Amino acid sequence: MRQTFRADQRVDADRLVARLEAVRRFLTLVDGHLPDTPLVPAHTLVERAGTRLALSRDHTVVALAGATGSGKSSLFNALARMELSPVGVRRPTTGVTHACVWGPLDGGNRLLDWIGVLPRHRFVRESVLDGDDECAMHGLILLDLPDFDSVQRSHRLEVDRLLGLVDLVIWVVDPQKYADRVIHDSYLREFHRHRDVTVVVLNQADRLAAPELPRVLADLRRLLDADGLEGVPLLSTTAVDPDGLTGLREALERTVAERQAALRRLAGDVDSVVAGLGDLVGEAEPPTRPDDATVAGLHRALAGAAGVPAVGDAVERAYRHRGAATTGWPLVRGWRRLRPDPLRRLHLPGTATSSAAASSAADPAAESLVAATSVPEPTSAQRAAVGLAIRAVADRAGAPLPGVWPGAVTNAARSRLGDLPDALDRTIAGTDLGMDHRPVWWRLVGGLQWLVTLAAVVGLGWLVLGYALRALGLPALDNPTVGDVPLPTLLLLGGLLAGLLVAAVTRPVVRWAARRARRRAERRLTAAVADVGEEYVLRPVRAVLGTYAEARTALRDAAHR
Repeated sequence: MRQTFRADQRVDADRLVARLEAVRRFLTLVDGHLPDTPLVPAHTLVERAGTRLALSRDHTVVALAGATGSGKSSLFNALARMELSPVGVRRPTTGVTHACVWGPLDGGNRLLDWIGVLPRHRFVRESVLDGDDECAMHGLILLDLPDFDSVQRSHRLEVDRLLGLVDLVIWVVDPQKYADRVIHDSYLREFHRHRDVTVVVLNQADRLAAPELPRVLADLRRLLDADGLEGVPLLSTTAVDPDGLTGLREALERTVAERQAALRRLAGDVDSVVAGLGDLVGEAEPPTRPDDATVAGLHRALAGAAGVPAVGDAVERAYRHRGAATTGWPLVRGWRRLRPDPLRRLHLPGTATSSAAASSAADPAAESLVAATSVPEPTSAQRAAVGLAIRAVADRAGAPLPGVWPGAVTNAARSRLGDLPDALDRTIAGTDLGMDHRPVWWRLVGGLQWLVTLAAVVGLGWLVLGYALRALGLPALDNPTVGDVPLPTLLLLGGLLAGLLVAAVTRPVVRWAARRARRRAERRLTAAVADVGEEYVLRPVRAVLGTYAEARTALRDAAHR
């Protein structure tokens, strides 16, 4: 039974390199986000494929693999037409890998070094007598592998290693054990993504009667189809009859001529790796960032933990304190100045801190120069609220993602949690609260207060001078009058009453302006705290989401043949 390879499925070398580069890009992107164990096959593929493509592309490495007694070594010798691999009745017969190279050995030595075939087990198929007959096989490296069912574990390990390196595998089965579960479950079924570089040979066909051969081949085809190897070439061979190898030799000659086996093998490896990685990224379309409601909740929690309400209250009280000290009755201003300024009690004086904060923003190394504030420490409830808000951000952002990605999003959201308190404190200290300059109307009212106070002082002095002159028996002053009221008395009483009236009228205005200053300061503080949340929580989350999206794109590129 003679079948041919599916030569229509050619693999473009440049496209294969692009797929491998996409796998490499995927590994770079997910480094640190995904566990290492599932990525081992991908790392192995990238390294192995790079080496294989860098080595000889003019050689095709074909392995004969099979169980004990399947006749691999006899088939190997028959194809080489030389006695190269030992054949005997002792089991296992083949303990080491033998290689036969058609053409000069120098061209395949580097490839055999990489595969790991010892020099003493390498043979060259060159002969002056039949050189022309073998020229179609030039470039073929045929390996006779140890028995995969050997009782010696080292033989099985060697087979498994070599099966991952060769370009094409010829599975050799015999009529007695072609349905053995070990070869089907442990090997053939695992090669379903490498159908283009898999051949199954029913060897020792001469042991079957002519009517039995088609039935055995049909049953074997049924088993191969069940293994996912539909369309894989199935040949019957016999090593004792040269005509029994014709179909296999033609298939090998065609494979050597096409120079496609190595590319097809690597393409199948990429398919297998991409399929294994598919579960790690899934098909979910990731959000670009958490929803606005969740972000707003984070900002509120950070504002509470940063002490924005406390600073806002201090701003309102400081505005009233400073406004009263500027617009109040000058006679009691000194007493008011003895009371501490609420903002300075929190180490938030305004201009000095703002200047330091500005310098630290320009030079990150100067952050330590910004004095810590005395804003009250967040309560346990506020700290818990921050933790819950960060978890909500991570949960909402990572919910659509598969596998371990939600955990990666959570880790990213919490990655700078320890730096948040200091960052919030620096932000509060460096935010311009709008308290650096006194309003013009304060100065106008203050000037008016000094004017009426001066009038009261002049009236008082004038009256004291009049009393002093009378007490000394000197002529009394002729005080002018306004109506029936002497001018000094009018100046004294008018100044005092005017000062109290201006203070009474100004006090509600100061309180209204203080509330407005508080709202302005809270808006600025909230915006600054939101920037901290953006940098310390949302940006790492978005970075993971972006990495996930790029990883999905890279995996799609790797999957596209």
